[in-house]
Amino acid sequence: MSHPTQAQAPLSPQVRRLATAGLVVGVFLAALEASVVATAMPSVIRELGGERLYALPFAVYLLFSTVSSPLWGRASDLVGRRRLYLAGVVIFLLGSALCGLSTGMSGLIVARAVQGLGAGALLPLTLTVIGELYSLAERSRVQSMISGVWGVSGLLGPLLGGWLTETLSWRWTFYASLPFGVAALLLALRYLPETGRPRAARLDWPGAALFTLGSGLIVWGLEQRQWLLVALGALTLGGAVVLERRHPDPLLPMRALRERLPRVAFAGNLLGGAAYFGVIAYLPLYAQGVSGGGATSAGVILTPMLVGWTLTAIVTARLVKTVPLPRIAQMGFVVLVAMFTALIFAVHAPLWVTSVLGFAVGTGMGFAMLSLLLAAQDSSAREDLGAVTSGVLFARQMGGALGVALMALLIGPAAIAAGGPELAEGLRRAYMLALGLVTVALVASLSLRGALPSAGHPAGPAPVTPE
Repeated sequence: MSHPTQAQAPLSPQVRRLATAGLVVGVFLAALEASVVATAMPSVIRELGGERLYALPFAVYLLFSTVSSPLWGRASDLVGRRRLYLAGVVIFLLGSALCGLSTGMSGLIVARAVQGLGAGALLPLTLTVIGELYSLAERSRVQSMISGVWGVSGLLGPLLGGWLTETLSWRWTFYASLPFGVAALLLALRYLPETGRPRAARLDWPGAALFTLGSGLIVWGLEQRQWLLVALGALTLGGAVVLERRHPDPLLPMRALRERLPRVAFAGNLLGGAAYFGVIAYLPLYAQGVSGGGATSAGVILTPMLVGWTLTAIVTARLVKTVPLPRIAQMGFVVLVAMFTALIFAVHAPLWVTSVLGFAVGTGMGFAMLSLLLAAQDSSAREDLGAVTSGVLFARQMGGALGVALMALLIGPAAIAAGGPELAEGLRRAYMLALGLVTVALVASLSLRGALPSAGHPAGPAPVTPE
């Protein structure tokens, strides 16, 4: 990350607070979308059809937000964070409006791709700007605020999505993000400063194109059971990795991934993301198709998972003072292994049982994901910090996109359409896949031993100037 070298006047506390408020509203926008839409999807496929395409609106959104995130971050070094953040919010709002106006599943999938492209800018640019506006000591307080935002959205989002779907229409689950997006846009336009100084860098367009193409082929091939496409996608991803190793500014932090800790953090987030996001896409179907509830029940079943993750992430931020980060990650994966095992045997249980187990799954994710991210950051040199952070987030979201597609393959469109016992057995197969993924992640985390060495965190904020 490049910082300006000349002396500049610092922001006033009031302007900095208002700028932060704009960023927090933007994070709330992305978090709300992640939790609201899942409750509406059963209603979407009833109106638009396309049971075979059920997973694609999730997978496409995750895919485009994931692949675009590192590019948004790298591009912000060239043209400035503020401009790119504003562009990301506008693209996200455009995608949300198009989703609500969709008249067919193909149109919805394209609109979700636009929405995902904009979402790829919100979280990484927010974390980057906060890192430049605040000292390390102040940053923990702001990060707690962001965790609280995810918690509020996790609590309200599924319930709001269910209520909007039942009282108005599923389309309003997309329109609901528009007022928050406009508020974020107005606050950023007025108060967000331009941080850093653009530096010469080459955007890794070939790597991004290959990663997008390869991942898209795999997701589509799994969804349509076209194994040739899956193989072609895997070969394309292999070519992307070869290209990344030679690029001076790669999309992924290839140099850092040669070290064990960032490598385990990357793998743990990939596997954990596939298990968690894959399952969370289908729990609303369970609530409506197995337990017989409505869209609000679908919201109720998602809420404990999201809140559990948020609350445990806050606890983890305090545990790191006394417990080594690898131990916290291992504890999280142990919880995940136990809970996915329990879910396998609870597919016919009442809704409240799945909600309790879901809360425990969320706590396991909160322990494992945040501790691995912090461990990777703490073991990385300052010049690699941004690349490592975006790489770990990239792995988690990419895992989610692939996990949704894999679980669609295991559940099957017939079970999704039939509901009842057939859907319950399909979900059992999905839980078994999730169990296998988090078990591999647990084994990988056990290779980490002892406390981490102190390493290159940023020392404080760079001076900033409003545009």
